[in-house]
Amino acid sequence: MIRTLTAICLLAFAAVPVAHADSKEELDAKVREARTKLAEHTSAGAELAAKAKGVLVFPSVIKAGFGIGGEFGEGALQIGGATVDYYNIASASIGLQLGAQARTQIVLFMTDDALKTFRDSKGWKAGVDGSVALATLGAGGTIDTKTAQQPIIGFIFSNKGLMYNLTFEGSKITKIEK
Repeated sequence: MIRTLTAICLLAFAAVPVAHADSKEELDAKVREARTKLAEHTSAGAELAAKAKGVLVFPSVIKAGFGIGGEFGEGALQIGGATVDYYNIASASIGLQLGAQARTQIVLFMTDDALKTFRDSKGWKAGVDGSVALATLGAGGTIDTKTAQQPIIGFIFSNKGLMYNLTFEGSKITKIEK
């Protein structure tokens, strides 16, 4: 039984596209594209991003699981529209899950304190080191006023639009060298 489950898990993960490390230039281009897609999905999100003290963009976070799951992606922190550092995001989970997906995740640090806490960490964990208010869209692409006032705001979306019932909680974000 255990061998069968192990074989099924290996086959499921083999079907997931293999992630490779992007060069700085490739990652920067993907970050720019992700910010453009955010503006296409919601002008309110783009307005918040323009006001943010820092914008952390993960253009493609791959999540896969078969009982045991995980996610991983690489991204960049931008301040004033310029990339200042590179990061990865990772998490693991156990429970009812099957399949794989890729999504874009953007985190807006709206205050200097929230950005400083993030940048000073040696591995920032969402929900522990800072709570991320997940933005959901109302009528006309507006963002809830209470969410828009939070110090850290997150967006999760795919090519098909914003994805709902998702969370940043438990994701660990670590600075990397590129």
